[in-house]
Amino acid sequence: MRKFALITGASGGIGRQTALTLAQQGWSLYLHYHSNEQAAKKLLEELVQYDGEFIPVKADLTAANGAEVLLSQIFQVDAVIYASGRPLYGLFQDIMDQEMDEMWNLHVKSPMKILQGLLSKLLNSSIGSSVLVSSIWGQTGAACEVLYSTVKGAQIALVKSLSKELARNNIRVNAVAPGAVNTDMMSSFSEEELSLIADEIPMGRMAEPIEVAQTIEFLLSEKASYITGQVISVNGGWYT
Repeated sequence: MRKFALITGASGGIGRQTALTLAQQGWSLYLHYHSNEQAAKKLLEELVQYDGEFIPVKADLTAANGAEVLLSQIFQVDAVIYASGRPLYGLFQDIMDQEMDEMWNLHVKSPMKILQGLLSKLLNSSIGSSVLVSSIWGQTGAACEVLYSTVKGAQIALVKSLSKELARNNIRVNAVAPGAVNTDMMSSFSEEELSLIADEIPMGRMAEPIEVAQTIEFLLSEKASYITGQVISVNGGWYT
């Protein structure tokens, strides 16, 4: 019987690499995207080589009904990887109400509603598990990224509390908290700025998406069968 994972944000750097990594391990996948249809199609082409079912799912998770739109397209599921996200840079005093609403929906309300809506399916699975892709800034906070830090911190609170509630049902809930990762999310920084960021990291470089994806793969695997409620930092020793 096939095992299915839902990956939100599959058109992004971490989501895409997670899809490729899990497909290599025999997973069938629901691949969520919103506006980047071209990236989703390219990912589907890359996955043809693997023996699995790969189903694209379109939904805007910044919208109030985004989670419901996504849930209507999901049938069997054994794991949920919530990799959707976007940064927001700027001063706290300049944050607009719409930005607050969209970031809250994308990073907090949508993952909560998706997990709530898929709970019965996860309960029917012998390997039910979820991994949220949070952030180093959800752990330590960042100036000029107050809203992003806040919603990523809320994801960590969700993991710590929901994992306790579901532990007796053998559903594990964990998070990864990447630092700077070599994805399009860093594209707004200049080469000089990226070099300065790398210099701050004890390992002297940013993470590659596969390093985050392999951590997610581990957390979904039998090797992590006694791990729940944890936030695994993938940050090269930055802000330990």
